This record gives sequence, structure tokens and C-alpha cells, in this order.
Amino acid sequence: MVEPTTQTSAAVREIEVPPGALALCTLARIDYQNAVIAEFDGVADRTAEQWARATLEDHPTAMREAMTNGFGALGVRLGPIPSDDHVLGWQVRQRTPDHVLLGAGSAIGLLPEIVVQRADGALVFAYFNQQETDEARTRWAAAEHTHVPAMIRLLQHAVDRFHAGR
Repeated sequence: MVEPTTQTSAAVREIEVPPGALALCTLARIDYQNAVIAEFDGVADRTAEQWARATLEDHPTAMREAMTNGFGALGVRLGPIPSDDHVLGWQVRQRTPDHVLLGAGSAIGLLPEIVVQRADGALVFAYFNQQETDEARTRWAAAEHTHVPAMIRLLQHAVDRFHAGR
């Protein structure tokens, strides 16, 4: 489906952002983008939104709090948790069985979006942001090095829990 750029584990790896995921992003400008992928039997057993919830919400309370605190440190304004219209506070902006687009507001001009997309036995978890201010650029630069490894761990956790429950 997509050429890998970094092999990090048997199931989840970093890839170039697929054109289909990029096309779902609604930001006026993309200053940062990345994606990770898991290819396995069973992707179609859940909707993209269910996979997003498994990836972001299906964690112990301490981990969810650490994630929301991390988003807060980047100036991301999260919505209600729990909510049918939010995934860990990220607003559901678009949803179909095959993709979900999540977005959030910003206190400092860091506008983020997440796309979770399933297709052809693969699950893509993509992130985009637009950096409107010097503060947004500075905060993102300090956090960027942790982002891909965190996305890999989150998606790997969701895939592992899925397989454990089969």
C-alpha cells in the first residue's frame, strides 16, 4: 500500500503521509505532517472512529491524563471527555466508516488535526499541524522529537489490545 520510511516494530511503522489521508486534512497550510501505519487482519472489524478511540482513549487514567496534559502544554484546546462528538477531547470534524478527522482549537496558534483511516487491511494514523505564531513554532520544536515515537506506541497499543481480545 505505502512505502515505509522507518521500520520500528513488526506491526507499526512510520510512513510518508498517504495522499488519501493528506486529502482529508482541512488546514489552510500544513507546517508539519507525519503518519504511522499498522497492516493486519481485522482492520475492517472496527470503524475508523472506533480505531481512533482505541488509539487515543483505551489507556489507563494516568496515561490519558498525561496525553491531555501534553496537548495542553502545546496550547491545544480540548473539548469534553468523554463525548460522542470528541475523541479524548479532539472534536470529530468528519466521520465515515473508513476515516475520521479530528481537530482542536489552540490557545497559542498551533492548529492540529488527526486523521485515522482504514483501507485494504491497513490502519493509518496521521497528524498535521499549522503553526501560526512564534510561540506555536517554539513549543512544537521542543516537542516534535517525541511525536512519532508516541504515535507508534499509541497505535501499537491499540493493535495489541485488539489481537489480545480476539
